[in-house]
Amino acid sequence: MLALASVCSAPLSAATPAPKPSPAATERDDYANTAFTAPLGEGLRAFYTRDFVAARKGFEAALAVIPDNTLALSFLNAAAAQTPGDLDALVDAEEDALVKAPKSQLAHVRLGFSYMFASLTGRDRNVDAREELNAAVLLDPTSQSAHTALGIMRESERSANRAKTEFVEALTTDPQNVLAREYLALIYQTDLKDPQRALSQIINVPNLVPDYADIYFHIASLMHDMGQYDAAIGYATRGLQADIGHVGEAGQHGYTLLARIYLDEKKPDDARRVLKASISAGTDVAYAATLLKKIDDGAYGKVDASPSPTPSSPAKKKKLGATRSPSTTGAASRAGPTVRRGCTCDSSPTARVRRARRSRSRRASRAGAARRTAAS
Repeated sequence: MLALASVCSAPLSAATPAPKPSPAATERDDYANTAFTAPLGEGLRAFYTRDFVAARKGFEAALAVIPDNTLALSFLNAAAAQTPGDLDALVDAEEDALVKAPKSQLAHVRLGFSYMFASLTGRDRNVDAREELNAAVLLDPTSQSAHTALGIMRESERSANRAKTEFVEALTTDPQNVLAREYLALIYQTDLKDPQRALSQIINVPNLVPDYADIYFHIASLMHDMGQYDAAIGYATRGLQADIGHVGEAGQHGYTLLARIYLDEKKPDDARRVLKASISAGTDVAYAATLLKKIDDGAYGKVDASPSPTPSSPAKKKKLGATRSPSTTGAASRAGPTVRRGCTCDSSPTARVRRARRSRSRRASRAGAARRTAAS
């Protein structure tokens, strides 16, 4: 994790004026503020159960405490995008706010975020988003939220080096910026092929935001890449349990990730079980069906007629209690919408680069498996 360097000062005499706080003493940490984390957690729990109205209220309450937190900003837009017309209304409100405060870097940032999400609904507002974010950086070159959003746009364009520069800049002023750390980890994992360094960026995020379901999926993917299968199964299962509505990456792709892990462990019975759970839940159906057919065809060995229960049964239990609306399948991290709903993409705020991430992650997983096989 990137952090500001500690500053040590020599002892001063009583007559010397008190020194200004060191950077380490004033280091920003949004997640140490319970007035912020409490409503953020409420919003996340509502989001992952598809109660998007309550989710918006939670994120708005969190942003009332820390207006430029990028995770809350992203989820606010992702939640608004779930209901037709709500994202348009949010864009209109942000545009009105900018008219009233044209010199506010925060107003430019918030409008930039909303334009990014609007682009995922079929209207190309990427140029507008970049314009607003660049304006924010001109007003405040240290704006962590503007640099984070610009990094997300660069990543979606597959410009990894420029994206990395933006995320590192954001982390310079906000070392606990969860969204920047998450995307930076993605770059280390898929572009720089350094899963250990990627893991160092996000391994502590569950302690900061325990209700952020998708982070468990990302950590599980990294553990899988490193061959730490038990840990990977634990994190993937935790993500499925948190994403009850199968809204984000954890809920949409957690079962198929578990299946790939089990297959690497040479446990086709367990893989078959979670793939059936994925199809029953309506998540990642095409990929799950493809893997299931390969297993049934014997590509991974013989499947027992009556497979025994396994440690990942919590994921199975979660599936039974989860129902999803066919019209709201998709789109977030993770970011966003596609009318979001009504679309077939994931709904977490980091979904802006989700398709590229999944394909690259699967290629990376296959390459990692090949390397581990060659080394054994």
